[in-house]
Order: sequence, then structure tokens, then C-alpha cells
Amino acid sequence: MVNVTTPLLADDHRDAAAHSDPLDISENALRGESRATQTGRAWHTRVREAVLFAWALLATTGVLVLAVWVSHQQQTTYDKPAGKRNLVFMVSDGMGPASLSMTRSFRQYTDGLEYGDTLTLDKHFWGSSRTRSSSSLVTDSAAGATAFSCGRKSYNGAISMLPDSTPCGTVLEAAKRAGYKTGLVVTTDITDATPACFASHVDMRSQNDDIAVQEVGNGPLGRVVDLMFGGGRCRFLPNGTEGGCRADSIDVVEMAKNDYGWNYISDRAAFDEFWEGKKEVPLPMLGLFADLDIPFELDRRNMNDVYPSLSEMAKTALRALEKATEGSDQGFFLMIEGSRIDHAGHGNDPAAQVREVIEYDKAFKAVLDFLEESKTPGVLVATSDHETGGLAVARQVNANYPQYLWYPSVLANATSSSEHLARRLHDHIAKSSDGSIENLKKHINHELVVPGLGIHDASDDEISALAQKPEQSQDLFAQMISVRAQIGWSTHGHSAVDVNIYSSGGPGADALRGNVENTDVGKYLREYLNVDVDAITRELNEKMGGAKPRLGLESAQLEDHWMAHEQMEEGRRRVLGTA
Repeated sequence: MVNVTTPLLADDHRDAAAHSDPLDISENALRGESRATQTGRAWHTRVREAVLFAWALLATTGVLVLAVWVSHQQQTTYDKPAGKRNLVFMVSDGMGPASLSMTRSFRQYTDGLEYGDTLTLDKHFWGSSRTRSSSSLVTDSAAGATAFSCGRKSYNGAISMLPDSTPCGTVLEAAKRAGYKTGLVVTTDITDATPACFASHVDMRSQNDDIAVQEVGNGPLGRVVDLMFGGGRCRFLPNGTEGGCRADSIDVVEMAKNDYGWNYISDRAAFDEFWEGKKEVPLPMLGLFADLDIPFELDRRNMNDVYPSLSEMAKTALRALEKATEGSDQGFFLMIEGSRIDHAGHGNDPAAQVREVIEYDKAFKAVLDFLEESKTPGVLVATSDHETGGLAVARQVNANYPQYLWYPSVLANATSSSEHLARRLHDHIAKSSDGSIENLKKHINHELVVPGLGIHDASDDEISALAQKPEQSQDLFAQMISVRAQIGWSTHGHSAVDVNIYSSGGPGADALRGNVENTDVGKYLREYLNVDVDAITRELNEKMGGAKPRLGLESAQLEDHWMAHEQMEEGRRRVLGTA
């Protein structure tokens, strides 16, 4: 029996030997092992076996660690491209995997295509990205874009600022410092979170007035952008002037032109001179084509003489930046955002969203074609900052067993977005002197629902709700089309679902294969361009000071950019007298 003085590896068979089975003794004898030899060799054998086992375990662990390290090195290190190069980074704001599925099927239906005829994006699927921020499992666009621009996690609302309230340098700023030309192309307000995160630094995304002055050059690093196309004109015009929505009296357009050398255009006619190739684009170029956002593509195509499309702006920017870098040793960095995919998700409007994704896919193809034709090597990387709406390409509309289908034809019948129809309803109410609900219901059905949504079977309850609650009309119009198409939504906000990454491929792009953090996307951008973002961060901290408290953070973190967008619309309705 083992006692307290028995060595750990001592043979414990001694006492059992007296009771050993004769058959076991015979088998031992056949193996050349007697009871004596077993007892004599047991201690040394056990020690040797333990040492061998420990060595084998360590060796196996070492091999596994080496294999993991080699795999990591293969994904994160590569032969850096030598010489001149271009990088285009595209952001599909709010587009999750379900948006691609819905749009793919919609396009196949409307164009009469086979199920194997997919989007350009589908053909360049690369991996997926995790999206959480430092402050929440559900990110907003500001924290998401900071992950791309700085390669760092931060809190919701942060515009290239870190959780300790210090600024982080961006890939665009570092590219400009290294001699690259830089550009931003969006379909929303150019001071919105995504473009802002590449060229400004403020505590909260709601500081649009500060963002605007930094974007044109009145910031710690001076002017870092060479081309900006998008909306948000009112952010650049002083308060009290026509079209201005700033809280102060600063005329940022005049500041941009007089102090920082910007060229400025504000309408389609001026844009077309560059788009159609009549003139070369002089840099720096600021093009602001809408007071706030460029309309949804579903509506913009009916106002093509007023607003350029995403793909048109992207193509013009690519040509301009290529021309500007012809005689340079450095290429360009261009960020292109399909901004309003997100807004369609917030509004739960599937008809608007599929057209936004199709236009984004068109812009994606335009970039691929440019890279294919360009003499300068380049890479395209595209991803989303988050998903919006909790989209489900199916919906159970009653208590019966769910149907396994959805109806793209319902989306195809729509000719206007729910946002545009709501705006038309408010305009009608403002101009009408007839207070009759019945007459308003007739107008809603005959002038908005039937021609705008393509719905001919609207119920009296649906029309009555629109007439009695016009302030909710955007949601009500969107719900009418979503229910009939059997498209589901779980939120008017963002979700935490992983989003897709797409790429043209190129040096080091395999680092984005598989499932990666959104910060890994930002790190790849800087590594491909071979720029020193950390040096920019140090310079910013020297010029802007160290960590400081974020004013009003508690309330600001609760702010939602879609609510801010809706508040702007509410202000517009008050001016019209319909609120």
C-alpha cells in the first residue's frame, strides 16, 4: 500500500503481486518479464516515460505555436509593393449580407437573369469583418470609420478620437504627408461620420460645423484632402443666409477658396463640365451638390439633371486624381462611400435600398475597370462599417405557417422612396387650404400610394393612418411596401452582424481573408500605402494637447445620427408649416 513516504512514481503493484492472476504471470513470462524484473525496473521506467512524455508535449506545443506564427506571418506580412501605387477604399454604409441577397434576387427578377448571374461584388467576395466598437457591441458609423481610418477601436460617436480623448492619425492624413493625392466621395453630407473620420478630429460626430472647417484645411494639419464630392452644402454656409444651416456666421466656402485655394462647384451643370470631359478637374476641388444628402438613387434618377450619381462622381474623381499624379512618384488614396444604403436601412425601405446597392455595385465595377486600365498598380478594398435595420429577406405576415418566399416584384413596382413620398405629403399639406381628411385620403392614395409605391390595394386603415399621422408617413409608406414584399426588419437602428469584405486582390490582400476585425482593414490600408500613421498621431497630440474630458459625452453617446437626420427634416417641415 502507498503511504506518505512512497515516491510518486513508485511501483504500487507489490502488494497486488501476491494476488496476481496466474494467467497474467504467464503472459509476463512470455514477454520476458518476471515479477522481479518488473519490480526492479519500474521506478526507472516510470521516470523515463514521464520525461519522454514531457518532452513530447513540449515539442508538440512548440510545433503548434510555430505553425500558428507562420500562418499569422503569411497573413500579416508580405512583400510591400515598390514604387507608385493607388488605393481605393469603398464603404457600403449599413450594408449587411442580407442586403446583398435581396439586391441580387431583385436584379435577377427585374432584368430577367438566371440565378447564376450575380452582382460584381459577389464575384470579389474576400472575407468578413467584425464590427463592435470600444463602447458597444453595436457600433455606429463614427466608431466604424475610425477603425478604418486610424486602425484603432473607439467609442460610438468618435471622429478619429480614441477613448482617452486623444486624436489618432488617419491613413488619409498620412498619405497626404507622404505625397499622395487624396479624395473623398460620398452621397450624404460630406461632414457625416465616415468622410469626417478621414480628415477631421472631434469628440462627437454631431460637431458638423467643426468638421466642415477642418475638412477644408482649418485644422491641426492644414489641408489634407485634394478632392471632395458629396452633399452637405448647408454646413459650409453661414447661419442666416439662404441654404445655410451652421450655428455660426462662418462662410466655410469662402474660407476654403480664399485661405486654402479650393475650387468650388455646387450644381450638376458645373459638375458635368468635368464628368463629360470638357474640362480637367482643378485641384483642390470641393463639389457640394445638395443641401444635406443627395437623394436616394430611386428618386435621383428622376432628378438626374440636378444631382450626379455615386458612380459618376467616383469616375470623375478617379480621372482627376490620376491626372493630378501623372508626373508624381506617388499615386492617390480615394475613399468612396455608398452612404445612403444606411439611410434606407434606417427607414426600413427595401425599395430604396436595392437601388442604392445596385448603384454602389456599379461604382465598384467602375473602380475595377479603372484599375484594370490604369498604368499604375492599385488595389480596391471594400467593406461596410455595420449593418442597418436588422434586415431579413423573409417575413411572416400572419399566424399561419410561414411562407418560404418574398416578392421582388413589389419593390420593382415602386418609383419613389418612402422618404420622397413623405416629403411630398408634407408639401401638399402645407400648400392645401382644404382641411378635409377624406379629400386628403384620396390625394394620398391616388397621387402618392398608387403611382409612388405601385400599390393598388391599400386598405382604408393604411390610408387613414397616413392622413391622420403625416409625421409618421415615412415609416408608414415603408411598412406598406415591406409587408407586401414580405421583407422583415428588426430595428430602425444598427445591428451587430458581421459584414462582408470585397477586394480586387493585390499585394497583402490575403491579410483580409477569413473573418477579421474592422481595425485589420484599417491596418491593411496603411501597410499597402506604406505610410506612417503613428507619426501623424504623435504630431496631432502635440498640436491638440493630451487627453481631456469629453464634454457632454453621457448625452452625446445616446445621440443617433438617423434621429439627427429626422430632426433636420422636422425643421424643414416647420418652415413649411406642416409640423
